[in-house]
Amino acid sequence: MATLLYRLGRGALRRRRLVVALWLVVLVVAGLAAATLRGPTASNFTMPGTESQRALDLLADQFPAASGATGTIAVKAPADGQLATPQGQAVVQELVQEASTLPGVVGAVNPLQVGAVSPNGRYALVQVQFATGGDEVTDEQRTAYEEVGASAEAKGWQVAPGGEVLGGEPEIGSTEALGVLVAAIVLIITFGSLVAAGMTMLNALIGVGVGMAGLFALSGVIELTSTAPILALMLGLAVGIDYSLFITSRHRQNLLEGLSPEEAVGRAVGTAGSAVVFAGATVVIALAGLAVVNIPFLTVMGLAAAGTVTIAVLVAITLQPALLGFAGNRVLPRRLRSTVASAAPGEPVGEETLPVEDRSGFGFRWARFVTRFRVPVILVSLLGLGLLALPTPDMRLALPDASTATVGSPARVASDLTTEGFGPGFTGRLAVVVAGDDAQATAAAVPQVTAMIQRTENVLAVAPPQLSPDGRTALLGVVPKTGPTDEATETLVHDVRDAVGGVKGAEVLLTGATAIGIDVSEKLSDALPIYLLLVVGLSVLLLMLVFRSLLVPLKAALGFLLTVAATFGITVAIFQQGHLADLVGLDSPAPLVSFLPILLIGILFGLAMDYEVFLVSRMREDFVHGETAREATISGMGHGARVVTAAALIMMSVFGGFVFLDDPIIKSMGFALAIGVAIDAFVVRMTIVPAVMSLLGDRAWWLPRWLNRALPNVDIEGEGLREHLEDRTPTRV
Repeated sequence: MATLLYRLGRGALRRRRLVVALWLVVLVVAGLAAATLRGPTASNFTMPGTESQRALDLLADQFPAASGATGTIAVKAPADGQLATPQGQAVVQELVQEASTLPGVVGAVNPLQVGAVSPNGRYALVQVQFATGGDEVTDEQRTAYEEVGASAEAKGWQVAPGGEVLGGEPEIGSTEALGVLVAAIVLIITFGSLVAAGMTMLNALIGVGVGMAGLFALSGVIELTSTAPILALMLGLAVGIDYSLFITSRHRQNLLEGLSPEEAVGRAVGTAGSAVVFAGATVVIALAGLAVVNIPFLTVMGLAAAGTVTIAVLVAITLQPALLGFAGNRVLPRRLRSTVASAAPGEPVGEETLPVEDRSGFGFRWARFVTRFRVPVILVSLLGLGLLALPTPDMRLALPDASTATVGSPARVASDLTTEGFGPGFTGRLAVVVAGDDAQATAAAVPQVTAMIQRTENVLAVAPPQLSPDGRTALLGVVPKTGPTDEATETLVHDVRDAVGGVKGAEVLLTGATAIGIDVSEKLSDALPIYLLLVVGLSVLLLMLVFRSLLVPLKAALGFLLTVAATFGITVAIFQQGHLADLVGLDSPAPLVSFLPILLIGILFGLAMDYEVFLVSRMREDFVHGETAREATISGMGHGARVVTAAALIMMSVFGGFVFLDDPIIKSMGFALAIGVAIDAFVVRMTIVPAVMSLLGDRAWWLPRWLNRALPNVDIEGEGLREHLEDRTPTRV
């Protein structure tokens, strides 16, 4: 593979104008396709096969009027008892009339007629039924709904429209640009060249532009959840910058060793490019592997992110060499450009080529410290990660609800007002669908179902049934005493399903946003161990191919598990338990979003393998060429520490930029990924790994002969390329 990439890099540099032109054409075409073919994103998380989804499908078929999105307008009068006065009733009637005439609304229910009034006569809930599902409600319809009740507010009343209809696409604003800005600063410091930093950033942005445009173009034919494009953007930016950084860094090193620009870029793509392809492939495999969980929205999210990573890899190994050809020696710091230009062919220049024993950079000093005190370093690192992982067993998963929305947002105001007047259960009402073979069967089953639910613990109230026009389907509203993400509500869902399971003559199904969230979370929790086992097994196999070793892959897999456990622990402590929540701008602690752990495992797996390959491949290279195990460990760390540090800081900056978003899902994803990268890069890969490698010594590279013969040689380190170039003498151009 290294030889193939070497030729690809040289060819891209020679035909750099054509390569740049082709990528620009692809970018323009993808942009036009996105503008013309883009479809809406979905804010709901459906789960085919679950009881809650089967209930929704049944409603859509037999009771379509009740299958559309619902809204709940919370109303608060200026004083207690005012809803019972003629003036108060007139205000409510006017509000109901206004809501029923909103675009897209089928009708609105007067709370005074159905008893949706608080005991103190001050709060009321107006139910609004839309004709279409939440994802089909237009922005104009949603805006009109949010602005309802202006006349009532002018009279001193508080009106707060809420409900599932307010779910929308998270907005990407200027705050994420802070992460990109920090990444640019890191590149400038790392390279000491504005040209190298700007070219690397430009390369990554073009890749992200192509990937995102292609994704939005496909959104017209596939259903994207609202978080899928943001995940793709987050990951595409981070890996795009990192992959370009690796190749540019190796290219600069080759130039300082006296190679011509063409030869330097060819060898950079052949060596660092091989690591990029491997790292990208592991990320893509891990993300595409989400399909085995068999959850449609998660599969789409994984494939969307995998697509942007694939584009990032292709851009790094084709467009980056072309841009390096245009830059020439300007990718070097200004003080070294003239030296390189005047040096004889093949003559090395610069500090990067000094003998190992004379190098006193931080990476070498840190490696010597870690290998010297390897046992205390390993014990302290394991103890620290273990302490960080302590909250992990307490992790709870759920889909976010309005009670965790940003303070001051319409959804949060409505949720708080509803909780204030009626209790938390009214913000997460359940819906029970009763469907008989005929109207008589349904009519006979409804009283039985109502009685069974009323006897269930933690049920506050059961609303009167709504019947379909033919009387075959009934819809009952169930109000829990506890909120949507409370453990007691989860228990209630199972208790109700168990209680009504024996009703004869009708099918009884429990659904609603709360039930859907519980079903999604449980299915994802069940799939998490299987997916983790798949990813760990894959990491052992892939690293066995790369390093021709048994202990190195096992060590890498265990390090990955430490990263995951510590990352989960910190995320649970902040986002679920609320410790230091103010530091990340979190208004309300809540269970983690249900798909965060499984996504985090897939993404961190690829990034962990990236750093592992970059550091350990140099250790193996030096070991194979005669250095002792300790010397090879120090050399590998010394050569790779600077680049891995820069890459990790860039990843953390890009992911951290998304923490500033108000959306709790995106905030928690950005935080967990940034912390995960920090732990894996600085604690696991740059501390525990060299300490363990030094402790293992020569045994680290042992592999049974029969297994060595059975495993294919992927040549990720470029050994075949070195043999191919062994007799060649580089020339300057």
